[in-house]
Amino acid sequence: MRRRDPRSAGVGLRLPHLAEVAATRPLAAWFEVHPENFLANPHAFELLQDIARDCPISVHTVGVSIGSAGGIDRTHLRRVRKLVDSLDPFLLSGHLAWSTHAGEYLNDLLPLPYDEETLQLVIRHVDEVQQGLGRAYLVENPSSYVGFASSTMTEVEFLCELVHRSGCRLLCDVSNILLSGHNMGFDAYAYIDALPAHAIGEVHLGGFAAEDDEGNSGGTLLVDTHSTTIAEPVWHLYAHAVRRFGLQPTLIEWDNELPALATILEEAVMADHMAAYALERRRQHASAC
Repeated sequence: MRRRDPRSAGVGLRLPHLAEVAATRPLAAWFEVHPENFLANPHAFELLQDIARDCPISVHTVGVSIGSAGGIDRTHLRRVRKLVDSLDPFLLSGHLAWSTHAGEYLNDLLPLPYDEETLQLVIRHVDEVQQGLGRAYLVENPSSYVGFASSTMTEVEFLCELVHRSGCRLLCDVSNILLSGHNMGFDAYAYIDALPAHAIGEVHLGGFAAEDDEGNSGGTLLVDTHSTTIAEPVWHLYAHAVRRFGLQPTLIEWDNELPALATILEEAVMADHMAAYALERRRQHASAC
């Protein structure tokens, strides 16, 4: 497998494609995995370790739950730490959300109120996770469908405060920003402009679907399905993000209704072309000023 710049676009490595990647070593900048898929699957983990010898790996947790009021599951954190130490990923990340309650894991990433109490909770948990995993942990902005009347900050204000007070870095999910802007009524471009550029360590791009919004007669809700190609408005917003943040490792997320691996790799090539175009436009603008 030929190595590429890990700032190029990588793809999510899901279990149905694992054996193919292990056998054929397709050209890819890097692969992202969810550790929870490998903790109880020794054979899959062996294949992943073999792939990691040739290609950079990013680990994106889905069960750490930094927003849970009940605290971090330290047993789960230790299991993830063992996997992380074995793979030595170049990126480690998770969601600004909660998904556990009273020892039960919920199959969803649930929203948080954006206020001082939540901010203090998340700061403590990010610190605990970074200490427990022994490395930096990037926090991803969520896909939003509802808000809390009790919130005293916008989502982007909350993330800026989290970076300022905890020193953590961010995973900027461009698709989430676009669909949340549509669902919650904010300007996606202004959101990206308000993020602290120095704190962005990774970017995500994923497909979404439009559904009828039963709570808003005649309206539509954009749902983060990760089940289709990247929509044109997301590509435009991604170009804006590249001009603002520079070239960052960018992931193509595809988790449901998986196509052939080649289709996902083609999306990564498209992301590389879009990033190069955006950077050239930024260079031309700077030269003209």
